[in-house]
Amino acid sequence: MLPLKDNLKSRTKPVVVYAILAANVLVYIYEISLGAELNDFVRQFGVVPYLLFNPTGIESYLRLFTSMFIHADSIMHIVGNMLFLWIFADNVEDRMGHLKFVLFYFACGIAAALLQSVIDPNSKIPMIGASGAVSGVLGAYILLYPRARVLALIPLGFFLRISYLPSFIFLGIWFLYQFLFGVSSLGARGGVAYFAHIGGFVAGLLLTLPFRKRKKTIDYNIY
Repeated sequence: MLPLKDNLKSRTKPVVVYAILAANVLVYIYEISLGAELNDFVRQFGVVPYLLFNPTGIESYLRLFTSMFIHADSIMHIVGNMLFLWIFADNVEDRMGHLKFVLFYFACGIAAALLQSVIDPNSKIPMIGASGAVSGVLGAYILLYPRARVLALIPLGFFLRISYLPSFIFLGIWFLYQFLFGVSSLGARGGVAYFAHIGGFVAGLLLTLPFRKRKKTIDYNIY
């Protein structure tokens, strides 16, 4: 399923979301300009599980941060991550506030990389992408706005249907997908880091609990 939009209006301008989106796009443009040197760039700034447990210096840990802004050369990687960020993060930033959302976003990204690294601590394959941090945003959204509605593109065999789903159903199915594919990927080398998605999502749930008690009136658009 692919989200197209939700039905919540943000009360504040999501300046942090805009900044994260812009940073990811700018880094991706820079990646494209590297050509054959892109692999070296990924190896230098992506998270390497082996180095987290066998660090060569502080840069081994700084990769937890830098990796969140790097994407694979396939444009679908960054488009997918930024689409989910664009749709779901503005309302989360609105509830948390700008500064707390910054800390939340990076904490989820770090938690995501750490869980994936624990699953395969000897891996020397770099992990890249914003999906761990974005997964944290999804965890926050499902907790804060379970009754929000998400317009989704739903594949039904050879057909596609566009329909509104409650966010807890849409994001619940998304998480189930990550969990099932994560279990089936155990022992595999490379590919999608599903446990990073799981780690980010769970971290998002846990870190959002204090904000759930802070009730705010929510504006809904009616369709």
